[in-house]
Amino acid sequence: MQKFIFITGGVLSSLGKGVASASIGTLLEKMGYRITFLKLDPYLNIDPGTMNPYQHGEVYVTEDGAETDLDLGHYERFTNVVLSKHNNTTSGKLYNSLLEKERRGAFLGATVQVIPHFTNEIIKSIERAAAGSDIALIEIGGTVGDIESLPFLEAIRQMGLELGRENALFIHLTYVPYVAAAGELKTKPSQHSVKELRAIGIQPDILLCRADRPLPKAIKRKLALFTNVSEEAVISAPDVDIIYRIPLHMKKEKLDQIVAKHLNLEYREPDLKDWQRIVTTLSKLEREVDIAIVGKYVELKDAYKSIIESFIHAQIPNRVRVNFRWVNADELTEENIDQFLGDVDGILVPGGFGERGIEGKILTAKYARENDIPYFGICLGMQVAVIEFARNVAGLREANSTEFEPETPYPVIDLMPDQKGIERKGGTMRLGAYKCTLKEGTKAYEIYGEKEIYERHRHRYEFNPEFRPILEEKGLVVSGEYKAKKLAEIIELPDHRWFIACQFHPEFKSKPFAPHPLFVSFVRASMEKRKERS
Repeated sequence: MQKFIFITGGVLSSLGKGVASASIGTLLEKMGYRITFLKLDPYLNIDPGTMNPYQHGEVYVTEDGAETDLDLGHYERFTNVVLSKHNNTTSGKLYNSLLEKERRGAFLGATVQVIPHFTNEIIKSIERAAAGSDIALIEIGGTVGDIESLPFLEAIRQMGLELGRENALFIHLTYVPYVAAAGELKTKPSQHSVKELRAIGIQPDILLCRADRPLPKAIKRKLALFTNVSEEAVISAPDVDIIYRIPLHMKKEKLDQIVAKHLNLEYREPDLKDWQRIVTTLSKLEREVDIAIVGKYVELKDAYKSIIESFIHAQIPNRVRVNFRWVNADELTEENIDQFLGDVDGILVPGGFGERGIEGKILTAKYARENDIPYFGICLGMQVAVIEFARNVAGLREANSTEFEPETPYPVIDLMPDQKGIERKGGTMRLGAYKCTLKEGTKAYEIYGEKEIYERHRHRYEFNPEFRPILEEKGLVVSGEYKAKKLAEIIELPDHRWFIACQFHPEFKSKPFAPHPLFVSFVRASMEKRKERS
């Protein structure tokens, strides 16, 4: 029978439920089981697509074009699963579905209530996401005690009762703070968190205990006593220097054996040699390279989570540590740009929306081009590179994007034709994976080593094909194209050491055991630049 693992969080948010869920998935996948994930988010937005990064962090995009929570990025990076729109749902999406049914008369005049109608919607979404898997890992967003999470907790309580003990496993991630003044770890917050969970009918089977240090046996014993969890199932989850160390740590704590025993699974020793190699390599990096990330959310690293992880992946084959130089595009001017970027080995301009910081990003592309510094533009990073080239190389001095200047005489970046007239903001961009055909003889073709690739998109504006002949005449090369609509997907400058920009988001497909080739090549080019500077 299909198995379900429900992961909840307590005490405080940002403890790392997503990474913990992904790490458990790693162990189960390495044991030979087919796994999948579902992130249930209690907020009322339909999805995070229209949310400010300060509110939500990065929006992760799946192959089928769903705008989802960044935890889905962890799930895909740690495992071989390919997730879809069914693997992330929100209260808003479920209430929307429920109310549409009510308007169609699906409930025959009954009073529609949170229980059983809304909880039934939650259960259906869990079953839909779990289809085709042996084991489904269901992560409940938020913290136990939040009013928004109550319907989700009630739904999984009902499922646990229906499925039976051997088919449902409850894991609670909690926090054990170290109080320096007392010189000891404190278990009371975890005790209260489990008490809150038990009050609504859920007894956790496993406690994952986050702390800044490993838990001593005495603390594990105390937690077991006061939470009604067996001592062997109180798992220490200390802070680690590399998140890819977590599956190895969980294996050391015998979490794989405990899960298999509880769910009555055949235990197969997981082969984690690849993970050990990854961690060993990342632990012994001696060479360094400095890369600037020029954006407008530089104080909020979660806004660029997949980009950061992709650079970590690129460290492995290059055996070099990437040091990030976070540069606020708002602060850049002709007079000070050399102070910010004069000593870096590579420059990346990530995706984004809105006018703030745009001139600083355009200036960054110009600085990289003129000073032969490796430049990597992603989404908006490609668009500003096109604008800069049009202004300063092709002589179209007032070139711009209609996103920032609707009346520009040279709209080198413009709304895609099928985006014009769209008023609804949510879920209406060009989203998901599209085929890109690479031009032979280009650097992009050399990097990928294949003619056709599929990459994920999230944007409304495109390189305007009307201006492509003018810019190509001046030396810009379109090395990747979506031929069905003749859209430029990758541009590069052949007379530059490494100047590549893409309209898609390669960071969404990078994994520690399969680093994305664009990031690997960019880091290598940055290493060569550093060697020359030295």
